[in-house]
Amino acid sequence: MREHRHSPHVPYAAQLIDRRDLSEDTSLFRIAPEASALAELASFVPGQFVQLSVPGAGEVPISPADLPAADGTLELCVRRVGHVTELLHKLKPGARLGLRGPFGCGFPLGDMAGRPVLLLAGGLGIAPLRSLLIHLLRQRDRYGDITLMYGAKQPRLMLFREELAALAAGGGMRLYLTVDFAPEQQEGDYSCAVGLLPDLLKGFRFDAAATYAALCGPPPLYRCLVADLERAGVAAERILLSLERRMRCGVGRCCHCAIGQKLCCMDGPVFRASDLKGIPEAL
Repeated sequence: MREHRHSPHVPYAAQLIDRRDLSEDTSLFRIAPEASALAELASFVPGQFVQLSVPGAGEVPISPADLPAADGTLELCVRRVGHVTELLHKLKPGARLGLRGPFGCGFPLGDMAGRPVLLLAGGLGIAPLRSLLIHLLRQRDRYGDITLMYGAKQPRLMLFREELAALAAGGGMRLYLTVDFAPEQQEGDYSCAVGLLPDLLKGFRFDAAATYAALCGPPPLYRCLVADLERAGVAAERILLSLERRMRCGVGRCCHCAIGQKLCCMDGPVFRASDLKGIPEAL
């Protein structure tokens, strides 16, 4: 566990720089923490999370959608789903915020080095995997084949679509997109499959014996994808799942995120599937 130089219970001051709408209820917020927070935030590993506090509303755990920028700013992808995020979406640039973290265990980048990496994202799960993807592409020579499979309910809910297409066009990764259904699809202007995310794995040829798989999405998706990956030959030790949605205090105090004898905020939020076997409520 990493030692915090700053009390993990006390937020750093931060400021909302700008916001970019990604869909009707999801936006990408750029946050500037105070200078004293930058050294701690620079230790961020994809898959870790921060606690973002909105004055007068409370705080929420969010996994950054990118690595910290050179100027220390963070990008947080946030869906409007509750009291805190509702108020966050109403704020204007310059609004004061609070930030704690980063917390938890991220993806085991050292173990993944030299291996093919398959990322599977469902819905808002693309946000934490985007930071992992950016890390992999920035250090492209350290990893084997990189593949992203991303599914959303509808085309208008697919996040970062143009950006992902541009990254794939650069040749460093393979990209497969799918939507559950496409009611607004116009003939000739669509470029992804229509079907469920697990359907993309059917017939997909890859080096299962060597691949690391990273999963993030709605909880019901995990059980199905883990079973499909294991049937394909991916060892449970190399199937990585982000369970960030279960967290609350972020420092192991409230135990709200307990999974059996594990705490999601301290032992996760990234777990190996092998570590969750025998814990009925895990998935």
